[in-house]
Amino acid sequence: MREQLAADFARFARGLPRDFPGHVRDAYRIDLSARFLGHPLPHPVGKGSGQLSLNLEQLEADRVAGLAFVVLKTLIGEDADGVRSMDAWAIHETRMRVERRRAPDGREGWTVTWKGRGWDRSLAEYLDFVRAARRLGEGADGLLAVPSVKLHLPRLDEPFRETEYRHTLSAVAAAWGGGPLPLEKDFSPTLAGDALADERARVLRWIGEVPALIRRVTPGGARVQLKLMNARFDDGFQREMLAAAAQADGLTVFNRLFDPATRVAYGGWELSDRNLRALESARTAGLRVSGLSGSGNVCSGRMIAAYARLGCESVQLHTFFQLPLGEYPATHGSRTQRALHQLIFDPTDGLIAAMLDLEAAGQLERVGGELRFLDLGANT
Repeated sequence: MREQLAADFARFARGLPRDFPGHVRDAYRIDLSARFLGHPLPHPVGKGSGQLSLNLEQLEADRVAGLAFVVLKTLIGEDADGVRSMDAWAIHETRMRVERRRAPDGREGWTVTWKGRGWDRSLAEYLDFVRAARRLGEGADGLLAVPSVKLHLPRLDEPFRETEYRHTLSAVAAAWGGGPLPLEKDFSPTLAGDALADERARVLRWIGEVPALIRRVTPGGARVQLKLMNARFDDGFQREMLAAAAQADGLTVFNRLFDPATRVAYGGWELSDRNLRALESARTAGLRVSGLSGSGNVCSGRMIAAYARLGCESVQLHTFFQLPLGEYPATHGSRTQRALHQLIFDPTDGLIAAMLDLEAAGQLERVGGELRFLDLGANT
């Protein structure tokens, strides 16, 4: 298998097969099947909400590349009069700066900086985007595309602006076109850099109450994925947020770190270290959270496995899809294809190699002759 993996890595550098999960199953007896918000996925790699998920051309390229899912750019909610409580987050800025970031211990990583925050166009345009994205998900080779929203977050003594939730989510659900609406509720930028997030009780109230509110006002119901942030408190508070989010259907854990001096968010090894530490702390404390999707410095298949072993059923990338082309071993294909090639097939740090190593160490067992990605979290 090791020899075949090296051969596949070299061969697929010239082009990744569309059904690479099928090849992995046939060649290595490894089932890469994953989940996001309860939706079955052919493999665990998806794209997080941001500048790489704001138009149909990007989504079509990701579908062709074989990506498992995409979270759409975050819509800023509004009421029937067009008033947006989070209007300050609808900032137009598409230019991104990809740069190296060195961790305190010397490890070299990557981070991306941009000033844009959320969808800066109209609600009507977002609804058209959702309709087109839903159609793109049809068929055997469809791409799951999940809307993302940012909605009113009150102070501790204030009520939620339910009219904003109801108007926005009714429109998005209608555009989705039937069945419970899969939805990622984005807390992260607000909680990272806004004074609203200075009070712990306020943050925990939001996380605890928002899922039920969204389900109540969304016609046809909703499956709610909360995108949690790295709060400006200690690691213990990360665990408190996980416990408070018990009513959510899933959690994206966790968004980028925030530098109050420069007022920008950042990633790299410091981010994945903290995220994994928080998930490990929760597991050690006996807190089992379902529906996790890992996010933060997902730069190798071994990092995917690290998140999976702490309960993540999928991962979301953003930075790794934007590296200079010379950083990918593959010589052909889109950045998404090149990233998938490296994440899955790298013979040293790819996901296949990581799972084979865990098997060799007695930490992952075959079931019916297969290693299964979704078993990684059950074997820690």
